[in-house]
Amino acid sequence: MGAQRKNLKPTLMPPPKQSTTLQFLFDLDSKCCTSQNDDKIIQSLDSRNDELSTIIIYCTRSRLDAQELALKRLKLTQLLSIIKTSVTPVSDETLEILLKMVASNLFRPLPPPYVGTCSGEEDDVIAAPSAAWAHLQIVYDILLRLINKKDVKALRGEHSDESRILNPGLSPEEHFIGRNFVLNLLALFNSDEPRERDAVKNIVHRIYSKFTFYRSFMRQAMIDILLQFIYESDHRQSGIGEILEIWGSIINGFMVPLKDEHKVFLSRVLIPLHKPKSMTGYHRQLAYCVSQFVQKEAELGGVVIGKILRYWPVTNCQKEVLLIGEIEEIVENMDRRQYLKVALPLWSQIAKCINSDNSQVAERGLYVWNNEQLMKVVSEDIEMVFPYIVEALEKNLTCHWSKNVQELTENVKILLQELDPILYKTCVEMIKIRELTARLEENTRRRKWERIEMATLATTKN
Repeated sequence: MGAQRKNLKPTLMPPPKQSTTLQFLFDLDSKCCTSQNDDKIIQSLDSRNDELSTIIIYCTRSRLDAQELALKRLKLTQLLSIIKTSVTPVSDETLEILLKMVASNLFRPLPPPYVGTCSGEEDDVIAAPSAAWAHLQIVYDILLRLINKKDVKALRGEHSDESRILNPGLSPEEHFIGRNFVLNLLALFNSDEPRERDAVKNIVHRIYSKFTFYRSFMRQAMIDILLQFIYESDHRQSGIGEILEIWGSIINGFMVPLKDEHKVFLSRVLIPLHKPKSMTGYHRQLAYCVSQFVQKEAELGGVVIGKILRYWPVTNCQKEVLLIGEIEEIVENMDRRQYLKVALPLWSQIAKCINSDNSQVAERGLYVWNNEQLMKVVSEDIEMVFPYIVEALEKNLTCHWSKNVQELTENVKILLQELDPILYKTCVEMIKIRELTARLEENTRRRKWERIEMATLATTKN
């Protein structure tokens, strides 16, 4: 019997059903939510950019009415708040119109410098508060925030590929923050508003730190301002102290040995800044810059002191007090060989200050001897100093009108007598001999003129 074959029916597979598991539904819902969130984010970004553009355009125009100025300040505050709190970065297009708004507000014609800003008096330095500072302060804050947040390429307008294609040959002057922007910013140092000068100083310092390729250009631009102040202006320019404060941090970063161009800057710019009458307004920053040079290369101390003595004032007592303090600090750090070269003119000038009729100058010259570090330098060659100082002290004790000066003189005399009593006594005896010799010469001259007069009278009678 043949095996009975079974008819095998083909099995049909059911069509695949869509998964209805919880994971599938969760993934599907996530995709829908993500696409909706992306649309919402894009819409919010567009609305934020539109809002920023509207505010920026309003703040770009000048407002003369008091009500409009108040509204402009409110919108600037709103703009600063958006930049502070925004998580997403500012787009390149928005950044461009932002920097144009900043430039239109800050870069403006400035009035002639206020006379009091260069007098050197602390009370005169603060001029009348500027009415425009209310909104300028916010503009400076916006600029500083942008410089801190954005990278260098974005701030120069080179971040996007589109800008490179549209402007392949963009010159440094045409960048968002280019050379023209920096020059206009430096010109604002001439503002009479001290708060504005301080804001400019912070921003310029930040640009110098971040834009390394602009450093040489910025140094030369600041040197040009200082040279113009020294040689071409009437010494009424503001902002010299702020510029020197920036230079102080720059000099602090100079490598040793110093380059020739840096030494030229010291001799041709910094030291001549001691000459103007308005030096009292920026002397603190100037003295710091000079001391940085001497600390880096002690051999420069002799050159600095020699040139400062050439600019020594004749009638400006306040400058004399400041210069005595500066020289005192330089002597502490200078090289001994250089000190010996300037010791005689230096102590001759200090002796003149001790005998000054102005009590402040005389007291400052006497206080030099309270400096222990300076006493160590002087004690090595004390015989060079004593003849000048002892004569000045003895003269003060007998002739000076101020009791305070006489008391300080007596204290210094005791100090020097303890240091070298024999030398002090010898100097006093030499002074007496010199005075006696001078009297004898004076008497001899007087008798000679008397004989000549008598002979002339006898001739006329005959």
